[in-house]
Amino acid sequence: MKSILSTFAVAGAGVALFHLLHLPLPWLLGPISACLIAALLGMPMQGIKPLNDAMRTILGVAVGATLTPAVLSTFPGMWPTLLLVPVMVACIGLIGVPYFQRICGYDFPTAYYATMPGGLQDMIVFGEEAGANVRALSLIHATRVMVIVAALPFLLIGIWDADLSNPPGAPATSIPLIELGLMALCAIVGWRVAERVGLFGASILGPMIVTAALTLAGGLHFRPPAEAIWAAQFFIGIAIGTKYTGITFAEVRKDLTAGLGFCLILIVLTMIFVEGIYSLGVAPGLETLLAFAPGGQAELTVLALIAGADIAFVVAHHVLRIVIVIMGAPLAAHLFRKSFDK
Repeated sequence: MKSILSTFAVAGAGVALFHLLHLPLPWLLGPISACLIAALLGMPMQGIKPLNDAMRTILGVAVGATLTPAVLSTFPGMWPTLLLVPVMVACIGLIGVPYFQRICGYDFPTAYYATMPGGLQDMIVFGEEAGANVRALSLIHATRVMVIVAALPFLLIGIWDADLSNPPGAPATSIPLIELGLMALCAIVGWRVAERVGLFGASILGPMIVTAALTLAGGLHFRPPAEAIWAAQFFIGIAIGTKYTGITFAEVRKDLTAGLGFCLILIVLTMIFVEGIYSLGVAPGLETLLAFAPGGQAELTVLALIAGADIAFVVAHHVLRIVIVIMGAPLAAHLFRKSFDK
């Protein structure tokens, strides 16, 4: 209990410092930075997983509430960029596996599952079954998510002059109580049902599906309030930062350094895809960056909400990326192993 309270205090201090320094996304980047620093200094850090998962449902509701008939009618126009998602996943694999295996010295299972930009928990489960180093996978994927999420706000501001200071929603006092209750119901029911049927990303996709159905039926007219989305950011930030708890100097030297190097590769590759898509006039640059950046689904959803981007466009691409990685992981791992063991 003491470590949980100290974690919340550190995360709160991070929020306050980011507000004081007028840095972007204080409710997300503040807890990530503060918890990371505290973990690296050896401070015991601990979140509350059920609460972290519950907060992610808010993002699912936020996305589902945007899926109106007008928004759904835009989905057919997304096919050119959706077709590029598997191409980018393949590029990441072809560059990342040899990077981790031949340059960083990891065994094949660890190299492969460290490379694949799928859900962190899914890649750890698959990797453990394949004999990978689970601790290394956790640190590398946490670093991928952290660096991508930390770098994107500055890219959005520097290149697209995005305003990330706007509230992510209306205040709770302006939303009818009946709609707030319906949102909470969609979050709980969607999450639990999705978990029961084994849907990946259940805490986000379950609430998103139920909320979208209610929105399309005309029963919901608001997104979750700003206060709820700030709370979601806070707990997501804690979840990322606390993954570094107990990290040793040897892990910093090998796993963290390897993860940072891979992040540079991912950022360059993402910008190449974004520039190509934007130059061809297929999709706006800001939405393309958020859609193709291989960060976490929850974190990129937060950024899309705050930047005022087309949330449906962003989420559709991330869901497809995760589906491709999870569904194709066992087969692709087998093919990669045969190629790289020659």
